[in-house]
Amino acid sequence: MRMVDIISKKRDGKELTTQEINFFIEGYTKGTIPDYQASALTMAIYFKDMTEKERADLTMAMVNSGETIDLSAIEGIKVDKHSTGGVGDTTTLVLAPLVSAVGVPVAKMSGRGLGHTGGTIDKLESIDGFHVEITKNKFIELVNKNKVAVIGQSGNLTPADKKLYALRDVTGSVESIPLIASSIMSKKIAAGADAIVLDVKTGAGAFMKTEEDAEKLAHAMVKIGNNVGRRTMAVISDMSQPLGFAIGNALEVKEAINTLKGEGPEDLTELVLTLGSQMVMLAKKANTLEEARQMLEAVIKNGKALEKFKVFLKNQGGDESVADNPDKLPQAKYKIEVPAKKSGFVSNIVADEIGLAAMLLGAGRATKEDTIDLAVGLVLNKKVGDSIQKGESLVTIYANKENVEEVKSKIYENISINNKAEKPVLIHKIITE
Repeated sequence: MRMVDIISKKRDGKELTTQEINFFIEGYTKGTIPDYQASALTMAIYFKDMTEKERADLTMAMVNSGETIDLSAIEGIKVDKHSTGGVGDTTTLVLAPLVSAVGVPVAKMSGRGLGHTGGTIDKLESIDGFHVEITKNKFIELVNKNKVAVIGQSGNLTPADKKLYALRDVTGSVESIPLIASSIMSKKIAAGADAIVLDVKTGAGAFMKTEEDAEKLAHAMVKIGNNVGRRTMAVISDMSQPLGFAIGNALEVKEAINTLKGEGPEDLTELVLTLGSQMVMLAKKANTLEEARQMLEAVIKNGKALEKFKVFLKNQGGDESVADNPDKLPQAKYKIEVPAKKSGFVSNIVADEIGLAAMLLGAGRATKEDTIDLAVGLVLNKKVGDSIQKGESLVTIYANKENVEEVKSKIYENISINNKAEKPVLIHKIITE
């Protein structure tokens, strides 16, 4: 088998066999296939697409390129949730304790984040003492005992995907549905989930800017999951403005705690209940989505969700008292209000630009080597559709430096106030095929 023949075959729009895809992934992972041939094939895929079978084969070839996590020792159906990212996306911090509080095992593997704010692990590490460096045996023991634990991503999970993603990033082939879908799904499958709930974002703060593109990606991932034996569904949710109010690590943890108490932002609460209901259904803990939602609402109301959060923190070395006293989280030195320059209704908040404003404060990473300031960030005081008076605070800046003029300018440039405005639809579609 020769790589040049595989490239030519895909260039001509023909379907690659399982053996050809495996040959490519194995050779590229080992280094016997050079970057220039791999980039030629990814570009051919970009232009000629892949069939459902090819997509499933590519995903499994990437899964098998490294170690896989065996969660069979965990009792029950393990349901994982993946979000395609966004600004202020605090859902995992709420979902893990919430869903586990109704008896669904949540064995979560998370990473650190590049971009506007840190990843789930960075956010959790703003809680004093919390750590994800636990052994696989301890991880499984905690999930069996308390239904929830979070561990750091293994370095040798899907190495083919890491190599391929880095290559696509510099060769103009990132925006390819089969390549994005297989990249995401390979990591989820290698992490050992039995079922997967996908939160596919659409809007200015999302990777998929249009609903049409988000739907194509959602269908692709759901089909891959189901084709390789994982029950998979997707929710297409709005990211035209940040989710919730908080953007920043400790600030998002505080917002997650409020949400677990039933006092969180309307949009974050609704999304968490939508995703959580699907997780409960896939885990076969409820017969209908309505029943699943009622179970989740009940554990928020009776305090069991917050109690589960405390147990989760304590098990992994974290100070559980932050759940009752969020002021113990890292605090910024300066709190600066950004007043509205006129009265009206907030008509637009450009999510990714507001995320960059938080990054200017030190809330995120531009490179893997950057250090995150866990205390800083932004809290929106108004969302799209809300009325505001001139002089009223649009956004509160939490900073560890006095000069935040650049951040203020970015906020003013990317939040519009007009005579009328409509609230965006939060849940666009549910994909279950």
